[in-house]
Amino acid sequence: MPRRKSVAPRRKRSSRPKRSRKSPARKSPGRFRWRYLFAGLLIVLVGYVAYLDFTIRTHFEGKRWALPARVYARALEIYPGQSLTPAQLERELTLLGYRDNAASRAVGNYTRHGDRLRFTTRAFQFWDGREPSRQVTVRFDNGTITRLQDQYGGELNLLRLEPPTIGGIYPHHREERVLVRLLDVPPLLQQALVAVEDRQFYEHWGLDPRAIARALLANLRAGRTVQGGSTLTQQLVKNFFLTNERTLWRKANEAVMALLLDWHYPKTEILEAYINEIYLGQDGERAIHGFGLAARFYFDKPLAALEANEIATLVALARGPSYYHPERHAQRLLARRNRIIDILEQDGGLDPARAQQARDAPLGVVAGKPGAISDHPAFMDLVRRQLREQYRQQDLTSEGLQIFTTLDPAIQQQAEQSLSRQIARLDRQRNLSGTLQGAVVITRAGGGEILALVGDRNARYAGFNRALDASRPIGSLIKPAVYLTALAQPQNYTLATLIDDSPITLQADNGTRWSPRNYSGESHGQVPLFTALINSYNQATVRLGMTLGFEPIAETLRRLGATRDIPAYPSMLLGAVNFTPYEVAGMYQTLAAGGFRSPLRVIREVLTADGEPLRRYPVQVEQTLDGKTVQVLNSALQEVPRQGTARALRNHLPEGSRVAGKTGTTDDLRDSWFAGFNASHLGVVWLGRDDNQPTGLTGASGALRVWGEIFAELPGQPLEPLPHKELEYHWIDPRSGRISEPGCPGAAYLAFIKGTAPQQKSDCAGGGERRQSNNPFNWFKGLFQ
Repeated sequence: MPRRKSVAPRRKRSSRPKRSRKSPARKSPGRFRWRYLFAGLLIVLVGYVAYLDFTIRTHFEGKRWALPARVYARALEIYPGQSLTPAQLERELTLLGYRDNAASRAVGNYTRHGDRLRFTTRAFQFWDGREPSRQVTVRFDNGTITRLQDQYGGELNLLRLEPPTIGGIYPHHREERVLVRLLDVPPLLQQALVAVEDRQFYEHWGLDPRAIARALLANLRAGRTVQGGSTLTQQLVKNFFLTNERTLWRKANEAVMALLLDWHYPKTEILEAYINEIYLGQDGERAIHGFGLAARFYFDKPLAALEANEIATLVALARGPSYYHPERHAQRLLARRNRIIDILEQDGGLDPARAQQARDAPLGVVAGKPGAISDHPAFMDLVRRQLREQYRQQDLTSEGLQIFTTLDPAIQQQAEQSLSRQIARLDRQRNLSGTLQGAVVITRAGGGEILALVGDRNARYAGFNRALDASRPIGSLIKPAVYLTALAQPQNYTLATLIDDSPITLQADNGTRWSPRNYSGESHGQVPLFTALINSYNQATVRLGMTLGFEPIAETLRRLGATRDIPAYPSMLLGAVNFTPYEVAGMYQTLAAGGFRSPLRVIREVLTADGEPLRRYPVQVEQTLDGKTVQVLNSALQEVPRQGTARALRNHLPEGSRVAGKTGTTDDLRDSWFAGFNASHLGVVWLGRDDNQPTGLTGASGALRVWGEIFAELPGQPLEPLPHKELEYHWIDPRSGRISEPGCPGAAYLAFIKGTAPQQKSDCAGGGERRQSNNPFNWFKGLFQ
């Protein structure tokens, strides 16, 4: 047999694929990760740019600025026959920021020649229409306006001056601006901004690479930042969207947002926004933004009325309001202003003659800045409280509402100065080391409009408002309510009714005893009711009050306007009940108005930012007390300044002044009060210490002095006995309560409801006392009594 060939066993094939000799090498994991990282960063960058784009369009197309509410004082109305002196009208014009300039008849200037005053008013949008600008001549004779003429010689029956701005209700950042349209902006201002701040404004796309390179080179050469390369668009972005921090991140955001802003919006809209947004100065806590407000703040003019030199000054300030501050760095600002005028002349914006005239002009920044808002914090506090009843806080700080109030700037100024001056004097006299404080409320008698309100000896202090929040015992200010309660029962009480002023002791249920005494420590026995009131006899008042009862007296206080709970205990009869000066003014307002109660108010009208009427606050009147009874009481209150506890007023008021009022003093001489009124105004003054320690002041030695100094300057009408078919007036003897005569010692001219006056005559009127009065001793005795 043939031999088989031996065959070697086959090797089993591997399942692993053979690698080709030409196959590429595997990719690096690091390169793969960088690709995805780059893609992620690109997505984030695009998303962030989209976010910036959304931010720009949302804010720029929506409500761009939060406009604070502007608060105005009352507008002065003048007319022929009005009691107003040239000095008083001149003071009103000064408070409005008018300037004494005989050479100019421009808006906001005036000149006075003896009893003639000429001025040019500013136009203003009121609730009921627009008041145009007028050139007016006012003629006076013996403190009365006799003629009112316009520039054409036409007779005017009434002229309403624009109201002064007294404050604003701001958002937290306290920015303010007066918005202007580009059509209303002087072309010279637009040209100056572009020429000085951004020459390529109308050519670039939001960034100017050449300006950036030029600034970078200048800064490298100087070794510090001496030049900026920002366009107007970048400056707007920084002010509108970003902060002032100097970081690369902020600059990068600024550049991207400037490109986006320029892509979305036309140059005219960007320039208009810049003109309204740019920061141009600081007025205390209030930031001045935009050229519209800056024109009024620095020059007391509307933007459209600025001269070439004034426009150049504002453009100079845009570079740095602090660095070019017109008071601290006037020469620096003047030099930059003139450089801007040179640029405008070179560019053809100004001809040589006009440019030279602008360079020669002084800075002209208004001294004292009458265009600025003067803050009366106590009054503004009350405005905010009353507005919150109808408006949300965000509306008050962002909608640009125009709030017209009742404040009288001249009376407010007088109240502030008198309170500060008298407190400083009393502080020295009583060695109180600056601890004496005070508050003042002045209203229009009969209408309830608050004309002035001061809450601190320092009228600019914006802290605790004592006029609204200092709740203190009112002392004898409560006594008119006690006596009014009695007089409401004419069958039982008249001003001539005899009441007992002898010592009295009352015992409470817990056994404690209370023995009120008169301030002098003396008792007077049987005295007429009016004598007890005008001399503020405590014993007689307590006896009368206990007879009348607590509830009827509390009801009288409620009818006067009190809203607090009145405690039913005897010391209430002498004023051991707390009220604020504002609340006291509300109660005495009802007396001054003859029994008609009007809630005190400070707001007259509210307009939108566009001048559209939004809400009006008319006078609300309700008769809560019998008018003839109140008139009877008021005839007695007129005797308080004439021969009662307030007779020291004769040292303050002009001769012939007739006012009614009441002093108030609390235990240990802690609180000093005076409330009084004439036919035109009512005022309440409180003096005391915040720590409730004694001041050593009575109502007559403290608060009365402040009240007297204020009312000595007020142009008010004296109180006159009002004719009433159910009333009659008689002279009454202060000791016996009988009919007297004008020449008898201490005789008071008092009102009585018909049929209730005393029938008996005093000895002075009948002859017995007359014979005794021939004795000089009796005459002097009666005079001092």
